[in-house]
Amino acid sequence: VQLVESGGGLVQPGGSLRLSCEASGFTFSRFLMSWYRQAPGKEREMVARAFSAGGITDYADSVKGRFIISRDNGKNTVYLQMNSLKPEDTAVYYCNALGLGWGQGTQVTVSA
Repeated sequence: VQLVESGGGLVQPGGSLRLSCEASGFTFSRFLMSWYRQAPGKEREMVARAFSAGGITDYADSVKGRFIISRDNGKNTVYLQMNSLKPEDTAVYYCNALGLGWGQGTQVTVSA
């Protein structure tokens, strides 16, 4: 199982970023895919998740209305579109396949 995140970086408050997570080594379409984040000194928290069927998604209250998770089962990729970014969104963002493992993480820094 391999999960490779990309798309992180430095952005100003109010800006946008799009994270990608390319998966391999398992049947991507059958698994719940999630994005988590971990800020310095804090526990890892779930940000958004996309269920394997039905287009069902779920979000942490802190990102509802700003972040959008989507998945392309044909490309084995899950995305996180992050809009209206705030300094408190600064964290390492991780991709997760339920029960299978984690990616290496990608740093997102929101700062003026």
